[in-house]
Amino acid sequence: MNSRQSPLNGTDHQIAQNKCRTAKKIELFLSVQKAPNLIAQSSIQEVQNRADIVEIVEQFVRLKKRGANYIANCPFHNEKSPSFSVSPSKGIFKCFGCGKGGNVVNFVQEHEKITYPEAIRWLAAFYKIELEETERSNEQVQLQLAEESLRVLNEFAAQWFNNTLLHTDEGTAIGLSYFKQRNFRQDIIDKFRLGYCPEDGHSFFNEANTKGYQKDLMEKSGLVKNRNGQYYDTYRGRVIFPIESMTGRVLGFGARILKTNDKSPKYINSPENELYVKSRVLYGLYQSRQAITKLNECYLVEGYTDVISLHQGGVENVVSSSGTSLTEDQLRVIGRATKNLTILYDGDSAGIKAAMRGMDMALSQSFNVQLALLPEGEDPDSYIQSVGASGFHEYISKHKKDIIGFRMEVGMKETADDPVKKSKLVNEIAESISRINKAEDFALQDHYIRQASQMLHVDETGFVNLVNKYIRDRIDADRRHETNERQSVAPVINGTEPPADINQNIISNTDASQEWQLIRVLIEHGNKAAEGYSNIAELIYQRIDPEMIELPEAGHFYKLYFDYVTEHQHLPVMSYFTNHTDEKVQARSAELLQYRNDISHNWQEKFGIGSLHGDDNYIHDVESSMGYFELKKIKLMQAEVRKTLSNEKDEQKLMDLMRQFLELKKTEHEILIRPGTVIVRSS
Repeated sequence: MNSRQSPLNGTDHQIAQNKCRTAKKIELFLSVQKAPNLIAQSSIQEVQNRADIVEIVEQFVRLKKRGANYIANCPFHNEKSPSFSVSPSKGIFKCFGCGKGGNVVNFVQEHEKITYPEAIRWLAAFYKIELEETERSNEQVQLQLAEESLRVLNEFAAQWFNNTLLHTDEGTAIGLSYFKQRNFRQDIIDKFRLGYCPEDGHSFFNEANTKGYQKDLMEKSGLVKNRNGQYYDTYRGRVIFPIESMTGRVLGFGARILKTNDKSPKYINSPENELYVKSRVLYGLYQSRQAITKLNECYLVEGYTDVISLHQGGVENVVSSSGTSLTEDQLRVIGRATKNLTILYDGDSAGIKAAMRGMDMALSQSFNVQLALLPEGEDPDSYIQSVGASGFHEYISKHKKDIIGFRMEVGMKETADDPVKKSKLVNEIAESISRINKAEDFALQDHYIRQASQMLHVDETGFVNLVNKYIRDRIDADRRHETNERQSVAPVINGTEPPADINQNIISNTDASQEWQLIRVLIEHGNKAAEGYSNIAELIYQRIDPEMIELPEAGHFYKLYFDYVTEHQHLPVMSYFTNHTDEKVQARSAELLQYRNDISHNWQEKFGIGSLHGDDNYIHDVESSMGYFELKKIKLMQAEVRKTLSNEKDEQKLMDLMRQFLELKKTEHEILIRPGTVIVRSS
């Protein structure tokens, strides 16, 4: 193989307490987001070095340790089996289901839908890192303002409403008096950033307009309305409940009217926009997520004040669906923290019906879902004030029932001896049980089948058949839906010849995967030992001709690596790539470095095999990658010899060429019999 002069001189869980929960931290968070400056690269590097990816991801997702890594259900798409992996040693995450991956900054970006600078500022606030910043151009300021306009307006509005509540005559006389009547303490008012909008109908609009916020943006956010060119405050005369994301960003607002004789709705919410999607939002999640994770249980209540009252009473593992029926998206959010969901509703008929909704969705997402009805005439607000936190927890613990049992109990009271109603109830219960994932929760499904058949007084075998019928019906419906989707796309491609280069693209993808494999080995194992060389990086540098790397992006990585070596006279660490200033390099590095390397449980038990790759097997990785390029070069040389043979007339030269070809075939065979060598297609 070709040898070149080498430039190498050798090689050189617990979740932390939530630091963003206090009002002071919120102020820091807001101030750094609004800063009109560029963040110095040295500060970015400090944030990246300090940020622990496991600690940060666990602020949003419940992780389980699996070997050297952590796994979870992906927060970016709906799944029942975990395909989301976090590698603390590499500082990266990767979902093998939807493909998203990156470093700790990328995770915060993707999860909260914010820009790269915002994610850096969020992490800096979390770790109390003071950022060094430089002035930005007007163009840069305008660009960021355009991207953040809705969020910045919401933050301004939340602060203005809160200030109006606490520091104006009308706010304290009307808004604050209402909250005091509800017995809300000042620290709770601060914790939930409660506010008030004056009755005159123009105060907020005038202030926001003076501050330079655009009228169409205020209208889009729902903060103001336009009537014949005249703007007025949407929430006039109402107390304000900011609705925050999991990280404390204000997504929208709920507002309660205080006049008893007004015909307007009691509560109104922000309209849906890029930030606020009602079906994905849970009120109180920001304030409650740590308690939910710690207690491994989430209480679900109906309204804003229920959440606030329970927090004041010392029960903090609680959220509200804000008056909407429970949705799949809301369940996915809860499921990132816990799979134990207890629904708390008033003990009246409306509360019971509300409790029924969303039950099937929770079962299908493998929740352990239970329900507790409070004593008649009580709601969470009144009851927590009556019995306190310990009494509240004790009551819920004693009175919560699994959702299937509760549904049967209520249904049996309604059916009495009516055979038609009983038949309907049997079918409803069977359909609900069919939604439990049979593969993952077989024991739970079996328990409910036995319990239901006994309580409903039906034959167990017949009930099993009914449950299975609903399972088959749903599978058939899913298949029909998929078929319809495929058929709707088919006319676009039917009767059209595939592109001429489609086969070549498939072949090129095979080559590309091998080239990226070499780059992965270089980044991950470059500083490890190699017999006869200073390290793996030097082995690759000496034995692989960079001209054999045909993919420009892979070649760019190769050049980045060895340019760094030439400049710094030592090897780059993995974080040089995963935290690179080029976001494309970051993303590709995370994708390369995070791959499935777990062996099935059966293999581990039967054969004692723990990993196919990793530190103990890096030589296998190296030889496999090297073998591809060596074979590729041998194949090219063989092709050249064949071409010369076909045109050569001199007998002696023909013999020499034949011997050369046989030597190349011998070398090819030696490479192929190495363990793990990838077979290359023929030219």
